[in-house]
Amino acid sequence: MRRPVALAALMPWLPLALLGVVALLPLGVTDPYWLGILILSMYFALISSGWNLLAGYTGQFSLAPATFAMLGAYTTGLLCRYAGTPPWLGMIAAVGASSIIGVILALVVMRLSGAYLALTTLSFAEIARLIIANSYDFTRGDLGLAVPGIFESRVAWYYAALGALVAVVIGLMLLLRSPMGLYLKAIRDDEVAAASRGVDVVYWKTVAFTLSSAIAGLAGGLYAHFSQLISPELGLLTQTGLVICMVVIGGMGTLLGPLVGAFLVYLLSEALREVGGVQLIVFALVVILIARFFREGLAGLARRAGLGKPG
Repeated sequence: MRRPVALAALMPWLPLALLGVVALLPLGVTDPYWLGILILSMYFALISSGWNLLAGYTGQFSLAPATFAMLGAYTTGLLCRYAGTPPWLGMIAAVGASSIIGVILALVVMRLSGAYLALTTLSFAEIARLIIANSYDFTRGDLGLAVPGIFESRVAWYYAALGALVAVVIGLMLLLRSPMGLYLKAIRDDEVAAASRGVDVVYWKTVAFTLSSAIAGLAGGLYAHFSQLISPELGLLTQTGLVICMVVIGGMGTLLGPLVGAFLVYLLSEALREVGGVQLIVFALVVILIARFFREGLAGLARRAGLGKPG
């Protein structure tokens, strides 16, 4: 006998199925506070999905995903404050600015790999955060920058964030099924072999880095207008650490993993908030256990259960 294999056929569609379930949650969750928590979970799901494209599918370990979200948030915030730009146009600018900065940084770092890439992106992240934190006259630094909102209703915000997340997930699904997806996976598995087969390794890594930055910029733009107050804390290394935890726990190199990880980690983090910093210890231990025993994460476990084994 064999275990049921239905899940194996459904695996490619599970990310959209999960988001379909998320779309129904406001029918039962009416508390504005918890709707806000779910919206912030989608903010992290966006950043995690973008970082997973770079780390999980291309094998490039950047430590700047939260920084690009911060840059996107400040792009729209500063444009709205000083130029009177409409919020929707500001969010488009946030994506554009993050993409441009991502391209520039990628041209510098994409010939690096491993620890060198991680340290270079970490240095960039800290430089960007400190510049924003110390530019009090322009960014208001740690005092925080007020940003205009868009919707009054939390439910409207919920579906706006969900719409952005669905669009990104569908875009990534199409991208990863295209030749570009094959190139990225080939680079992740063996750069030298990919280059010997004619894959322009530096070009495609730059494209992946740019797309990852753009997705983070979109998340930052949405967050800025949702929270209506932004600060350099958005770019703290702890925020990037949280994103990495989400992807590792959910499952790197899968579309489902970052979504599951973002909702699970952020909701648990909120539930454990009253017990101080215990949640950080819990997540660190979970990451260690998954990295040691279940390297494919929760999505990998689901895939393994769905494929089944002869029995």
